Amino acid sequence: MIPELWTYVFSAFFFYVHGAKLPEPEVKIEVLYKPFLCHRKSKYGDMLLVHYEGFLESNGTMFHSSRHHGDKNPVWFTLGIREVIQGWDKGLQGMCSGEKRKLTVPPALAYGKEGKGKIPPESTLIFEIEIMDIRNGPRSHESFQEMDLNDDWKLSRLEVKEYLRKEFERHGYPPNDTHHEAMVDDIFQKEDEDKDGYISAREFTYKHDEL
Repeated sequence: MIPELWTYVFSAFFFYVHGAKLPEPEVKIEVLYKPFLCHRKSKYGDMLLVHYEGFLESNGTMFHSSRHHGDKNPVWFTLGIREVIQGWDKGLQGMCSGEKRKLTVPPALAYGKEGKGKIPPESTLIFEIEIMDIRNGPRSHESFQEMDLNDDWKLSRLEVKEYLRKEFERHGYPPNDTHHEAMVDDIFQKEDEDKDGYISAREFTYKHDEL
């Protein structure tokens, strides 16, 4: 048996007998720029505003740039909930606002066997990504604490209604008490799992609908 084939057979036998798993695909991270001051770092659940350029590793072709394509505006997304490819969810943790990273993303953490648009199947992708802003996500602990006006680690109907009122005003809509009451009814129907009249920190954190 030729040496190369023997190596392959031995490796396959080892993984079969010992039940070992092949290593998980990983994102290669290179920090291109990091600001001297960093007041907070990105984490799962945060909303990130980013500018990015994407390239095919195979030939260096740029397939998209937020600065030059589309409306040329940066993009908002929530980290860690599969709004973007897994390579971004893994590679953009622990970043500062203003930081810029280069991510090399294997196909398994990008568009895999299917590809997408200008991206051929089984493509390794390179992204240069700059975080412009970091904000609390809708289901973050910080958002819960902002809504929890009396710090009792549960949300009352009044606290949820006050939050909705502020959100309407922040987006330029006039307050609508009848509408807010209907929204509160709907939110508590879906979110208050134990029907105790409050939305607990656990119920808030692990659900992902209206608030």
